[in-house]
Amino acid sequence: MVQLQGVLPAIRSMKDFDQVLSSDKECVIFLESRISQISSLVAYAKKSGKKVLVHADLIQGLKADDYGVEYLVHDLKVDGILSTRGNVISLAKKHKIIAVQRLFALDSQAINHNVKLVERLKPDYIEVLPGIAPSILAEINERTGLPIIAGGLIRTDQDVKNALDSGAVAVTTSRSELWNSK
Repeated sequence: MVQLQGVLPAIRSMKDFDQVLSSDKECVIFLESRISQISSLVAYAKKSGKKVLVHADLIQGLKADDYGVEYLVHDLKVDGILSTRGNVISLAKKHKIIAVQRLFALDSQAINHNVKLVERLKPDYIEVLPGIAPSILAEINERTGLPIIAGGLIRTDQDVKNALDSGAVAVTTSRSELWNSK
């Protein structure tokens, strides 16, 4: 299984797609797309030697259920799935692909609820949003023992550094100017 680490390019628009294909980045994350586009996007990324993760909840026209995950796994051959939904994480694990549970750290109650969900589902990674709260990243890592990915509101090289210094193994960002940040 692919190890997610460093800065992971997250594609929201087609203008960034060519840039990530020609980069030395091993992985690409598709955050938003349409069902009519995702197949060719994944195929091009794979042809360029990239590992592909897809945010199943954000693909317009794709239902995040057994059949939607089956399509992503068997037809598109994605390497991993991101989702806020427990059933999708369970299905990703069942299909032996990378399962990234997206967790919104809105307040203490949300964190407690999500930590219980994570303990039950045992995803491979947890993506914590917003990723600019180093103490929250460290707390969730300590409470779950799972690798943390920081995402959301990552705007500067310093945000990337702070997230990685607080224990995150990776940072997702759609800001192409940060893809080579260390």
